[in-house]
Amino acid sequence: MSRECLRISNFIQAELLEVCLPEDTRPEDQGMLYLFPLDDHQFCLQLCFIAYAEGQSMNATVCSLRFLPSFFDQYPPETLMANQPFRFDQSTEMQFPVCSQSRMLIGKLQERTNLTPFITSLQQSETAMHLLRRALECITVPFLTCQVPACRFLAYESEREKIQAARLIIEDNIDRPHTIRELARKVAMNECYLKKGFKTVVGKTIHEYQQQLRIEKAKSLLQQDGRSVTDVAHTLGYSSISHFSTAFKRITGMKPCELLA
Repeated sequence: MSRECLRISNFIQAELLEVCLPEDTRPEDQGMLYLFPLDDHQFCLQLCFIAYAEGQSMNATVCSLRFLPSFFDQYPPETLMANQPFRFDQSTEMQFPVCSQSRMLIGKLQERTNLTPFITSLQQSETAMHLLRRALECITVPFLTCQVPACRFLAYESEREKIQAARLIIEDNIDRPHTIRELARKVAMNECYLKKGFKTVVGKTIHEYQQQLRIEKAKSLLQQDGRSVTDVAHTLGYSSISHFSTAFKRITGMKPCELLA
């Protein structure tokens, strides 16, 4: 794990963590907004994102941005209080989807440039404010950024067919789990639609469904003569024996070795 702290300005601070998460503990891409009132018209706002690297399902960037009270002094109180999905004078915790544009902006924060420190700070400030704007847009106008809370799109047969196509891809590739991004591209569907639609149609998240199928297959393989726990784990594409054992015990309540023929 690597960690980088950025003091973008006197108003904005950032922290970037590069982490590798075990397969059975991976959450989906998501963001959280936290608002902490400190005093009258004084508050601190924090954004936290988790986004996975392209083609590397276990490598993730955790990005935390803090907008200090002095940041909001730039704006009239009536502007801050008007037409918000939350109140600036009350503690708030809200979740929002991490869109492709937000992933790009997080990557931009990590870029190394040959610019002067002041220009670099200006660029990072613009990026941080853009991330704040995207988060507020996702919270304020959810049906423009991700129209899936009510899964209205499932009223269309073509969209339901895409969900079933994703399900078949998962079932045909038990030994090579797909990321949500890979599945979305293969079935030509928005990632957010796919995640919510899959849970509605199948009753499980994509990750849960993949894990269930892999563990069911593992139970069958472990009972074959000559099979070892290591062999089965590798056959099903687990990156380590410990990840396989943890996932197996969490789902079945048993250790893999208990089923060996």
